[in-house]
Amino acid sequence: MLGITIIKRLNIQNRELMKEMKRLSISLIFVFSIIQGSGQFKLPSLINDNMVLQQKTNVFLWGTAEKGSVVEIAPGWTKKKYTSIADAGGNWGTKIPTPSAGGPYEISFDNAGNKTIVKNVLLGEVWVCSGQSNMEMPLKGFERQPVLNSGKIITDAEYHPDIHLFHVPNTVSHVPLYDCAGSWEVSGAATSSDFSAVAYQYARILNDKLHVPIGIITSYWGGTAIQSWMSENNVKKFPEAELSTRPDTLTNPNTDGEKTAAILFNAMIYPLSKYTIKGFTWYQGEANVEHPALYRKLLPAMVAEWRKLWGLGDLPFYYVQIAPYGYYQPNSALLGEAQLQALPGIANEGMAVTTDIGKERYIHPPDKSTVSERLSYWALAKTYHYREISFHSPVFKKMRIKDNKTYLYFDFTGDRLSLHGNELIDFEIAESDRKFYPAKATIVSKNEVEVENANVKLLVAVRYAFKNWVTGHLYNSAGLPASSFRTDNWKN
Repeated sequence: MLGITIIKRLNIQNRELMKEMKRLSISLIFVFSIIQGSGQFKLPSLINDNMVLQQKTNVFLWGTAEKGSVVEIAPGWTKKKYTSIADAGGNWGTKIPTPSAGGPYEISFDNAGNKTIVKNVLLGEVWVCSGQSNMEMPLKGFERQPVLNSGKIITDAEYHPDIHLFHVPNTVSHVPLYDCAGSWEVSGAATSSDFSAVAYQYARILNDKLHVPIGIITSYWGGTAIQSWMSENNVKKFPEAELSTRPDTLTNPNTDGEKTAAILFNAMIYPLSKYTIKGFTWYQGEANVEHPALYRKLLPAMVAEWRKLWGLGDLPFYYVQIAPYGYYQPNSALLGEAQLQALPGIANEGMAVTTDIGKERYIHPPDKSTVSERLSYWALAKTYHYREISFHSPVFKKMRIKDNKTYLYFDFTGDRLSLHGNELIDFEIAESDRKFYPAKATIVSKNEVEVENANVKLLVAVRYAFKNWVTGHLYNSAGLPASSFRTDNWKN
């Protein structure tokens, strides 16, 4: 009885703390409302010195000013001027055409004779990179968890001034925010070392290949579940999601509040949604390993919501399949499977497979360069139409049993399937008793693998790399690893 009483008291305390967080969030919104209605001309943090605007499109510029006042905008790349009138709430905004990549430019904003000039503006490609700690991991690494080749990458950052970086600080809110903190920074050793290793190297590759300025906006928070990056109304479509996101189930709402549904969507995604971008990259899923079936439904729902919020059509969405790691429970391959199965429900998407770069004792793989490269392959091939670039990992297609032998067939094998190492490992086979045994696997053709175990006579199921810790040895001719997969649908 004492234990039950303590738990009840803790739950009451947790709920009170969450109420206090909600009160503070509402207060913050009130502050923003005052700013909007104060009559003072103000630009959001995203529209500032060193920003990168999306080239060859109509970018949206916005802010606040006195009700009914006129804001005149003069972009440096044209002699034409644009105007917008602040509405009853003091909000103004307008779309402005941008030419091909270039700069630096200045943009002048004139509101009743009060001028604001935004300097060092570049035109290029703009991406939003989001997720949890593997996206958050900076180039300088975490404590006792280094990033591979970080010293060289940070040093070389000085030679990429056309890469500009914007980071959204960790913020929570129970209601959508008008603005966020943050500022645009020019790539350099000092600015890149604290920046996302995945996002920065993604920018480097695009900058080197496209030869245009790159703007990267990062919004991430370690340990966060996907529900926190979705709106409350969106999460409510999935009643089962509430079981893992109720505030009274959190260990410490002061530190774990970011796991609550919608709380990061409101504070760290919504304020970005007016900014014109090219697409998204996403590295998240470890916090959802206990609910893979739910994640399979939530990921497409989140992507659809973000795209609708930006209003720019089916913006590219490229994400990372979580890497192998020595989880105790549950089997993280189920979450990786959910990420793979979510692909057909998203459109204009792609998934970077990382079966081969995990670390058994580090949930944050040090090789972030490979992650960035594989994300960039999707962008370069699908978004920027570089036909020579291979981007898709091998995907299991079907299984066939013939003459007591079992054959697995794959799509996206390139010239042929390939083996890294002396033998294919991590294949397992089972009979109807659902007991899995190691299998001998052999590549027998361009897209075909034969698997067998002399002790398994009536084979029913095959699995590849379908457990927490594996090393991954099956690739295509482009050096892209096969995703973990299984031919069964058993619960264990």
